[in-house]
Amino acid sequence: MDNVKKVPANTITRNLCNLAEPTGNIYESVTILSKRANQISLAEKKELTRKLEDFKNDRDTMEEVFENREQIEISKYYERQPKPSLVAISEFENGEIFYRMAKEDNKD
Repeated sequence: MDNVKKVPANTITRNLCNLAEPTGNIYESVTILSKRANQISLAEKKELTRKLEDFKNDRDTMEEVFENREQIEISKYYERQPKPSLVAISEFENGEIFYRMAKEDNKD
């Protein structure tokens, strides 16, 4: 992702009560985090695919495959990025995620 945030690259212990506080339910919080992590993951995958598309060569066979230094550096950059779930948790804790709950229609 182009806009790099300060997110720890490894997992840390979190208090579940703090995660459940915004929604009032830990399961709703986990669902929100899961959906946001999927969004982040898909965005990163699209970006990586777009960048690696420049290196695609249709005439390569198994014997002709060669290493491209720039392609390797791009791949390593994405490998060093924090996991999407960690980014989602960080955004959730900082109040950067917008979510809404579906309401049931009251038919009287």
